Amino acid sequence: MENVVLIVHLILALGIIVAVLLQRSEGGGLGIGGGGGGAASSRPALGGLGKVTWVLGIAFIITSLTLTVFAAERAAGVSILDRLGVDAPLRPSPEAPVVPGGDLLPPSLGTDGGLTPPRAED
Repeated sequence: MENVVLIVHLILALGIIVAVLLQRSEGGGLGIGGGGGGAASSRPALGGLGKVTWVLGIAFIITSLTLTVFAAERAAGVSILDRLGVDAPLRPSPEAPVVPGGDLLPPSLGTDGGLTPPRAED
């Protein structure tokens, strides 16, 4: 069933691309062309190809949601690491403090990265 929905989804995507490319430009896209487009201009009524684009778009969204539901059902409660058979990464023990940049800092900066001010010598 999932494969059928996926094939329909791909056909709808191609159909939307073709329908959009076949539509006549209104002359105002990307600021190219004249036409005096502004707030006062009125849009023409939606033609047949525009209606087809709307129907294809709605069907595309429906198949997208359906595929999302299929994927969620298949992945419910399963970690991707469980599917790959990889052990989870080891965490450091609670006794070992985690110091950012721990062994990468020069010894003069100490373990806190030089955040504490140096002590005044007597």
